[in-house]
Amino acid sequence: MEEKLQRVTLWLKKIYGNQPVPQYEVNARTIDILYELVECNEARDRDVSLLIEDMKQKAAEYEAEANYLESLLAESLGLSLSSLSSEGTSYLSVLVDSAMTLETKDTSLASFFSAINDMTSELYATESKNREMELELSNLRRKLTAAVMLEKQLEEDLKKAEELLEVEKAKADSRSQNLKFLKNKSEDLKIRIKAAEEKLAATGLDQSLTHESLVSLSEKLAGLQEEIVPLKKKLESYLDLTPNPSLAQVKIEEVKRELNAVEAEFSKQIDMLTLEMPEPSKLQFS
Repeated sequence: MEEKLQRVTLWLKKIYGNQPVPQYEVNARTIDILYELVECNEARDRDVSLLIEDMKQKAAEYEAEANYLESLLAESLGLSLSSLSSEGTSYLSVLVDSAMTLETKDTSLASFFSAINDMTSELYATESKNREMELELSNLRRKLTAAVMLEKQLEEDLKKAEELLEVEKAKADSRSQNLKFLKNKSEDLKIRIKAAEEKLAATGLDQSLTHESLVSLSEKLAGLQEEIVPLKKKLESYLDLTPNPSLAQVKIEEVKRELNAVEAEFSKQIDMLTLEMPEPSKLQFS
């Protein structure tokens, strides 16, 4: 803790110089934070120092190479920067700028061609990548358009479904009200029918003439009529027989007896229904 505090104090004095160091709360947390800042600052200073040294070394190398090239030009061609024309100086500057832009190791044609080829390859790769990205972007736009259209369609369908739901709800409410009305009406009719039956019973109406009894008799009559139809058909089939007249006569007599019995039962039911009907003057309704 004491070592960290001492190092932090020295660093703050170095940072603020002749200015007073601001007051701060001295505790373990603040000392740790300031100590981390000290280490980061010193590491950055070391990195900057190394970078400066590297740049100085490169500048010295470039200067030495420039001096070498200048001496080589002077010795082999008798040229110097002072002897070059303005146009030659301009060309030389363009050559130097091109070499620096292409990041070549020297100004030879081989270096220029190699650098141009590398940059061309990078250009083609970049253009290919751009085309792929444009294609992907086009696909994404198409999918986005389809998604937007689908969303609009779903919104329209949802709106239609809500409208249909409202209509069906109104219909259901109307049906519920109608059902309630019919139920109440049915209960009312049952009460009125029961009261009418009680009133008719009080006036001496036979129970066999009620609606249920009449319906039962009607069903019985319909059943008897259905039984007569096959017997008549059976009798007609025997009437067409020519061989063995005595046997045919016997069959005919049997069928006639069955038919007469059914017709007698039918007549009996009709007579009973007629006899049970009261005279109109005996039924009085208010």
